[in-house]
Amino acid sequence: MVANETRSAASLLVDCLAAQGCDRLFTVPGESFLPVLDALHGRSDIDVITCRQEGGAAFMACADGTMTGRPGICFVTRGPGATNASIGVHVAMQDSQPMILFVGDVSRRDRDREAFQEIDFPAFFGPICKWAVRLDDPERIPEYVARAYSVAISGRPGPVVISLAEDMLADLVSSNPRPPVVRPAQAPCPDAMQALMAMIGDAVAPVAIIGGAGWNAKAREYFTAFAEEIGLPVATAFRRQDAIPASSPVYAGNLGYGPNPQLVERIKAADFLLVVGARLGEATTDGYTLITPDHPDQLLVHVHPDPEELGRVYRTDLPICADVAEFSEQAANWTHDLLSFDAGAQAHAQWENFNTAQPNGFPLDLGTCVMSMRAKLPGDTIICNGAGNFSGWWHRYWRYEALPTQLAPTCGSMGYGVPAAVAAARRFPDRTVVALAGDGDFLMNGQELATAMQYGLDLLVILIDNSAYGTIRMHQEREFPARISATELSNPDFAALAQSFGGWAKRVETTAQFTSALDEAMALKGLRLLHLVTDIEQLAASGLTVSKLRGG
Repeated sequence: MVANETRSAASLLVDCLAAQGCDRLFTVPGESFLPVLDALHGRSDIDVITCRQEGGAAFMACADGTMTGRPGICFVTRGPGATNASIGVHVAMQDSQPMILFVGDVSRRDRDREAFQEIDFPAFFGPICKWAVRLDDPERIPEYVARAYSVAISGRPGPVVISLAEDMLADLVSSNPRPPVVRPAQAPCPDAMQALMAMIGDAVAPVAIIGGAGWNAKAREYFTAFAEEIGLPVATAFRRQDAIPASSPVYAGNLGYGPNPQLVERIKAADFLLVVGARLGEATTDGYTLITPDHPDQLLVHVHPDPEELGRVYRTDLPICADVAEFSEQAANWTHDLLSFDAGAQAHAQWENFNTAQPNGFPLDLGTCVMSMRAKLPGDTIICNGAGNFSGWWHRYWRYEALPTQLAPTCGSMGYGVPAAVAAARRFPDRTVVALAGDGDFLMNGQELATAMQYGLDLLVILIDNSAYGTIRMHQEREFPARISATELSNPDFAALAQSFGGWAKRVETTAQFTSALDEAMALKGLRLLHLVTDIEQLAASGLTVSKLRGG
């Protein structure tokens, strides 16, 4: 055994991260963790990305964890730094994605005096993460880091928050890093698999809903093979559209906001629901109405890696606590004969029709724009978006063919798209990365374009500008027609703004202009932004308009 090496606590912390496989972290520097920044100096094994706001840094870490399956790492300072970063923690929790946020804290001797920027971080973050803890014993750093990784990746993945006492980071310690932790194998119960297959054999109108906790390439490959073998229609949960290839002959479309009405009717008529990985949250189930918590006349099999999720909201006829990849592999390799359904092919044909945009008459037709992008961009393009009605056109008409190709917050957080695209462009420099943003959405984290420029990233931003908080305007017009309040926006020249960062940009006002501008953008490298100026009348991809909401 190698003798323990004496080093600073901050150096030990960085060594522990490296031992767990951390190759990148995102930060806004603060004086509360200067020893950590010093410990990172000169290291070639950890890529340090300096961001412009802690919310952007936390979004990047969340997106990075989504892409790698290992915790995305973020360092911020106490007080305002931590509260800014809390938005990313919330997204990681609701999205079931692994992330670890380290927060520089006040010195041990000053604790509980309401010292400068002091917050009780375990109390503050506890309700929105899997584990929140204060670390002030340097000898326990290897234990805490290993446990943080274990908690973040096991069961339902999610975020961990560790506050670091500032004075502790300079202490000398003689501990060594622990070896890398791995996600525990969770194979499904053989009896449960036998019961499941019997239920599928008795089903008349089955539907699967997939995507969520721990979904990865293995789960995708095996579940796709299983579903295609028996002709099982497969719908994806809200913003989990890359859980199965769009080209799969059993892909039925996505749930959430603006789903295919035929898919909605198919799920309502289903007698058997196989839910794998998804939590069946509010967005996926249209406010718990598409599938009700008691779902009369429907059998529900719920496969999830976290036992606390099973039976939490929904009456579950057969709960299976298992890793989704392990479950999918066993399902695909099931040797017993199963009936084959023609419903999968029917559902896919319905989705193909729904997925094909028709001209809508607006000067800048967003559906046609997406179709143009489909024709020109590679199939493994990574689409990143925050929240807003603008995203609905891509949810409906884009084809998420590879994994990962969709980075989008299931909790509907604004400002996610640009930071996520920065993380994606850094993680996959050889792939096309697109940040989608509405005008209100973009200005919440648009400053991270500076980060993209600083690191020389190839990134295309498509900014849809209707001079409004469009989603809220839609709800406002529904509840209080023609009584506009607080939803109108006065915007900058976004093309000029992108150029001020050093990028290339073009203003687009018609569909024809978009097609030519996209060609120009794709012939270039670096930061590129298309400023799409649209009419607020074009409210949603469903064809909903302001006039229709007002009864016109």
